Amino acid sequence: QVHLVESGGGLVQAGGSLRLSCAASGISFSSYAMGWYRQAPGKQRELVATISGITYTNYADSVKGRFTISRDNAKNTVYLQMNSLKPEDTAVYYCNAAGWRPGLNYWGQGTQVTVSS
Repeated sequence: QVHLVESGGGLVQAGGSLRLSCAASGISFSSYAMGWYRQAPGKQRELVATISGITYTNYADSVKGRFTISRDNAKNTVYLQMNSLKPEDTAVYYCNAAGWRPGLNYWGQGTQVTVSS
């Protein structure tokens, strides 16, 4: 059974930092592209950042230069370092694991990030 468990969310003031973690189990972690997505109230879920198994990264324009995605294949964990946070970064952040075929796609339960102005 696949589990993706996010942690590290919370309340932070604008300009502050948070580090999200997502621990994966039940998958061959290094074979999966991992990603972070977010969903703000009343909005659609959107991509934040992704990282391939060989550590190629991709970021949404809104977070480039502020957020960094990384992975530790030995720990089956993906991270999202978020710096210079803005109130518009407030959302539930979800971890995603995407395998080599469409059916291999998994989501975590989400972690709330709230940035106060």
